[in-house]
Amino acid sequence: MKKLMMIVLFLMGTALTINAQAQDKEKKTIEIPQWVKDIKFSGYAMLQYQGTDQEDAKTNTFNLRLARFILDGKIGDFDWRAQIQGTNAKGPGEPTVQLVDLYAEWRKYPEFKVRAGQFKRAFTFENPTHPITQGWRGYADVINRLSGFGDRAGEKSSGGRDIGVQLSGDLFPNANGRRILHYQVGVYNGEGINRGDKDNRKDVIGGIWLMPIKGVRIGAFGWTGSHGDMVVGTDDDGKSITASVPLNRYCLSAEYDKDEYTFRAEYIHSQGWGSGSIGNNVINYNLGDKADGWYVFGIVPLIKSKLHAKARYQSYRVQKEWSSSVNQFEVGLNYYFCKNIEMHLEYARVNNRALGEKKHNYNLVDLELDFRF
Repeated sequence: MKKLMMIVLFLMGTALTINAQAQDKEKKTIEIPQWVKDIKFSGYAMLQYQGTDQEDAKTNTFNLRLARFILDGKIGDFDWRAQIQGTNAKGPGEPTVQLVDLYAEWRKYPEFKVRAGQFKRAFTFENPTHPITQGWRGYADVINRLSGFGDRAGEKSSGGRDIGVQLSGDLFPNANGRRILHYQVGVYNGEGINRGDKDNRKDVIGGIWLMPIKGVRIGAFGWTGSHGDMVVGTDDDGKSITASVPLNRYCLSAEYDKDEYTFRAEYIHSQGWGSGSIGNNVINYNLGDKADGWYVFGIVPLIKSKLHAKARYQSYRVQKEWSSSVNQFEVGLNYYFCKNIEMHLEYARVNNRALGEKKHNYNLVDLELDFRF
């Protein structure tokens, strides 16, 4: 009997020990929320060599063009993104690290989505295109100058982004379920990234496009707003006079993108005074209040998923006059080592009529190694 009692006591003690260990283990187990599991980290980098033979402005240099680190996630019916960029935009030895994207978007219904935060403006087809997927050494000049990258208005380089709220959606599904009409309209500060509204007036930008057949988009965009805190002149004491300057733009766009064939053309017209240089708020009246530009390009596969050939013609007129135009004809190749690593080679013949007495024509060579992770 004594032995039996000892065995029972031993078993009870063992059971209690196991139960305590289980409880302790249970306490140490942490359930990871689904929204944390849904977070994805990614990024990309663009390494560049560029050379030109422009008179009195020759270049021959390696550049760290761009690096970005991205967090994407999902919480219920909301998607969100946070993106940080590192670049040498200020020049060699003066790197810039800044927040470029921070937004959340309610996406429960494809017909009606709401995005709030800092993100790409609802203007042009090319603006929201990924810098690597875009396929060239840079966005077209007219996109850079009239879409909020290094804008003619004087806004600091903002990558085509602003802070605001946007509504968008895709309507009218056909028999195959493919929707044929897209709309988007946004209300923004009008000052670019990481800046509050300088004049308490908002920019309104909208776009609409048809997709009649798969791969084809035909669209139009409009932009009306202002640029605050611009120096419009001086008073009798020589002090600067600042004011809000109106800004009105429109864009006409067409694109075919299917089976590795990409063709796109866009025209942009801008009305509104500006400084003509990035980060400068002093109006340059010599430039006039109108500017325009366009581009057209084609990228076609020579070896599917491996080698593409490309050609682009672009023109930008800072004063909407041919005497101020910069015209470029470019050709090149894009080679894909694998899905996430590619090399771009490009030659451009540049005709810059704004150079005055200097030679208007010069050559440019660009070589880039781009990778994603």
